[in-house]
Amino acid sequence: MPKGWINRRSFLIFIMFLQLIVHVTVFFDVQIARQVLGFFYLTFLQGLIILKLLKLNDLDVLETILFSVGLSVALLMIIGLLINDFGLLFGVSQPLSPVHLIIVLNSLILACSVLVYLKSENMKISSNEPTKMVSFSLLLLFLPILSIVGAMYVNAYENNLLLLFMIVVISLIFVVSILSTKLFPLKLYPLAVLMIAFSLLFHATLISSYLYMGDIHMEYFVFKSTKENAYWSSFFIYSRDITYGRLNSMLSVTILPTIYSVILNMDGSWVFKLLYPSIFSLVPLALYKLWRKEIEARKAFIAAFLFMAYNVFYTEMLGLNRQMIGELFFALLLLVIFDKNMKSFNKMMCFMIFSIALITSHYSLAEIFLFFMSASFILLTILKHQSRNVTANMIIFFFVSMFAWYIYTSSSAVFESFLTFGDYVLRQLGDFFNPASRGPYVLRGLGLEAPPSIWNAIGRAFAYITEALIAIGFVGILLKRVKISLSRDYFMLCVVAMAFLTALILVPGMANTLNMTRFYHILLFFLAPFCVIGAEVIADLVSKRKRELYASILLSVVLVPYFLFQTGFVYEVTRVQSWSVPLSKYRMDGLVLFRSFAYVNGWKYYGASWLFRNVDVLNVNVYVDTSSHELGDHGLLRYPKVLSNTTKLPPNGVVYLSYLNTIEGIVATSTYLFNSSELSYINEITKVYDNGGVQIFILD
Repeated sequence: MPKGWINRRSFLIFIMFLQLIVHVTVFFDVQIARQVLGFFYLTFLQGLIILKLLKLNDLDVLETILFSVGLSVALLMIIGLLINDFGLLFGVSQPLSPVHLIIVLNSLILACSVLVYLKSENMKISSNEPTKMVSFSLLLLFLPILSIVGAMYVNAYENNLLLLFMIVVISLIFVVSILSTKLFPLKLYPLAVLMIAFSLLFHATLISSYLYMGDIHMEYFVFKSTKENAYWSSFFIYSRDITYGRLNSMLSVTILPTIYSVILNMDGSWVFKLLYPSIFSLVPLALYKLWRKEIEARKAFIAAFLFMAYNVFYTEMLGLNRQMIGELFFALLLLVIFDKNMKSFNKMMCFMIFSIALITSHYSLAEIFLFFMSASFILLTILKHQSRNVTANMIIFFFVSMFAWYIYTSSSAVFESFLTFGDYVLRQLGDFFNPASRGPYVLRGLGLEAPPSIWNAIGRAFAYITEALIAIGFVGILLKRVKISLSRDYFMLCVVAMAFLTALILVPGMANTLNMTRFYHILLFFLAPFCVIGAEVIADLVSKRKRELYASILLSVVLVPYFLFQTGFVYEVTRVQSWSVPLSKYRMDGLVLFRSFAYVNGWKYYGASWLFRNVDVLNVNVYVDTSSHELGDHGLLRYPKVLSNTTKLPPNGVVYLSYLNTIEGIVATSTYLFNSSELSYINEITKVYDNGGVQIFILD
C-alpha cells in the first residue's frame, strides 16, 4: 500500500474501536480521558469522516485538520439543532440530554463510516511527507506549556516572570524564523502559528479560574438556560432585553457548548475557557493557509504574526465566544471560496455547511461576510470581470439563509438589532464634522487622542507604522511596485476591506456598532499581508538586490516592538499603566480590572451564586453598580437597578455590593464614581451575606 494511505477496513475498525473507548470513558466517567478523547472525537473525527465521504483526498495535512475541525464543529451545531427540534416535535421533553445526544451522534458517525467503507477504496490520509523533528519544533511545543504554567504561577504567587519570558521567546522565534530558513525551516511555519496562537490565548484565559471579559457572562447565561432545560428554544423566555434574544439565536453559545458540556462532563465555564480558545487558535492557521495561496510562506507567516500580535486576538476575543467560533467559519469560507482544486459539488457542500455555521454563530460576522462577498461580486461585474470563485448562487443562498434565521428566531431580535444599528448610524450623520462622533478608538487610531505617557506614545507609534505599511503595500500593489500578483478575486476583497476601513473612519457612529477594535481585527483577515508587502515596497527603494533581506529587517524592527507593546510587556517592565491582565493584574487599578475587564474572583463568584440561590431576583429590585459583571452568569446583568448616592431605595429589594465596592470603596455608575461610604442607607438595612469581598443587604 502506498505511503500515506490507509486500508478502508482498518479505518472502519479504528472508528468502532474509538467509539467503544469513548463509550467506556463516558459510562464510567473516567476523568481527563473522557474530556481529552471526547474532545478529539467530537471536534475532529466526524469532520474527517465527512471529508472521506466527499472523497476530498487532495487536501494537505493542514487543510485536512482545518476542514475536519470546521466540519465537525459545524455539524455539532446543525445536528444538535435537528435533535432538538425533532425531539420536541415527537414529544421528547429533553432532547439535549446525554443519552439522546450520544445515541444520535454515535449512530450518525458509525453510519457515515460504513458509507465510507462501502463507497471508497483505500483512503489517502495526507499528501505531505511528515516534517522531520528539529530543535525548533521542541521549542515551539514548549511554548503552550510555558503559557499555562506561567498563568498558574501568576495566580498562585503573583509572579509574571514566566509569562514575560514566554513573550521574549515568541519574539526571538519570530525574528529567527524570518531571517534564517536554515535554522527555521519553512515547514515549521504552520506549527509556529498554531503554538504562538495557543500560547497567547491561554496565557490570558487561564489568568482567572472564572469567566471574565466582554459578553461572556451573558453568553454563559443563555448556555446555562439551554443546558438546564436540556432543550433550546428559539423564543427566549427572558425577553426583557433584546441582547439576550440576540445571544439566544446563536447556536455557538447555546447548543454547541451544551453538547460539549454534557458529553464531556465539563462545567460550562471551562468549556468556554479551554475548548473555545483551542478551536479559535486554528483561525490564524486558516488565515496562513489562505494567504499562502496568494503569497509565499514567509510573507504569510509574518502576516499571521501581525494578526496574532494585535491584542484584540488574545484579550477582547476571549470574552466573545460566539465570535471566536464565527471567525473559524469566516476563515474556512474564504478557504473554500479560493480553493482552485475542489470540485464544484464539494465546494458548494462545504460552502453551505460553513455558511449555516457562520450564520448561527455570530450575526455581525455573517453580515460582514455577506457584504464583502456581494460588494466584490458587484464590483467585478461592473468591471466586466466574471468572478471565478464567488457565484450568484452562493450569495443568494447565504442571504436567504441568514435573514430566514435572524427573522424567525428569538422574536427577530437579531434582525431588529440590525435595523436599530442602521438607524443609529443614520442619526449620527448630523455630526459628520465632529471628530468625537467616530468614537475614542478611531481617534486613537488616527493619532488624535493624547497618550497618557511617553511609553504609550511610543507604542502607538509602532501601531501607526504597521497601519502605514498596510497602506503603502496596498498602493504598491495598485501601482505594481512589487512583483506580487494577487488573484483578482482576493484583491477585490482587499479593495472592499480598504473601502470599509475608510467608511469606519469617515461615517459617524459606524465604528461604534461593533467596536472599532473588533472591526480592525476582522479587516486584518484581508489586510495583514499588505503590511509585509509595504515593507518590501520600502526595501525596494533602498536596494533591489537585497530587497527581501532589508524588508525582513524592517519588519523585525517594527513588529517585535509592536508585539511587545501590544502584549503589555513594555508597560509592565516600565511600570506604567498597563492593560494586560495576565502581566499586570496584581498592580492594576481596581476600576479598570473589575469594570473594564469584567474580572471575576472567588468572592464575586460565590457572592453572585448565593444571591441567585437564595433570592427571587426576577421579582425584586436588585441594586448593583457597573462592576458587578458576575451577575450576568445568572441573567441579572442587563436589568438591575443601579446604585445611587442620591436616591432613596424603595422596599422589596436587594443591595449587592461587589468587590470593588467593599474592598476598593468605589461605586461605579455609567456616568460617574462615588465612595461606598456615601451609601448612607446601608446602615439602616439588614446584611444577610458577607464573604469578605461581597456583601448583600435586604430592604425590608
